[in-house]
Amino acid sequence: MKPDDFRHQGLRRKLVDDLRAKGIADGRVLAAIGKVPRHQFIDDTAFERFAYVDQAFPIGCGQTISQPYTVAVQSELLQVKPGEKVLEIGTGCGYQTAVLCELGAKVHSIERHKPLYLSTKARLAAMGYRAYLQHGDGYKGMPLHAPFDKIIVTCGAPEVPQALVEQLRMGGILVIPVGGEGGQAMLSVVREAGGARSTRHGNFSFVPMVENKSNG
Repeated sequence: MKPDDFRHQGLRRKLVDDLRAKGIADGRVLAAIGKVPRHQFIDDTAFERFAYVDQAFPIGCGQTISQPYTVAVQSELLQVKPGEKVLEIGTGCGYQTAVLCELGAKVHSIERHKPLYLSTKARLAAMGYRAYLQHGDGYKGMPLHAPFDKIIVTCGAPEVPQALVEQLRMGGILVIPVGGEGGQAMLSVVREAGGARSTRHGNFSFVPMVENKSNG
């Protein structure tokens, strides 16, 4: 593991201040982001010096590590309480996974790219984050582990997958970016007895979610 020195910690405090200035108000989310050493999730040394800049970076397999503001928005909308079981679709490099763990969630995460799944599983274990990781198709979720209190999708879906809604407990929240490659609307979807209620929370840009496909 790379060192996490006073310089890194100072950069995280500045990042938290920047996120607060951009409208992130949940103190628990800000504290979690302040704890997670984002530079540990960036393997490319060319990008490491920008680890605490609020922007996304490539992580291989055509994927990116989301910008901290996006991670903060999704985490805030998820309203995670300690001990809740959370399903994450799109593990990526594990940065969002680590933030969820810092929020006290019991995280289940699925990644369709096997090289990312393997490297991230090793990274999170080395960092002391306990999460259940699986290689597979995010559209299908993890029905054997359902129901989930919350579900977060970290890739852009053309529509809300019904399978994921059905894996939420009643009253549970799904946070998902929905739209095409030109950009997505961030939705929070609450499962209710009569169906699901969606609320829109601005526009974002994510790599696309791919159905019926997991890469070995």
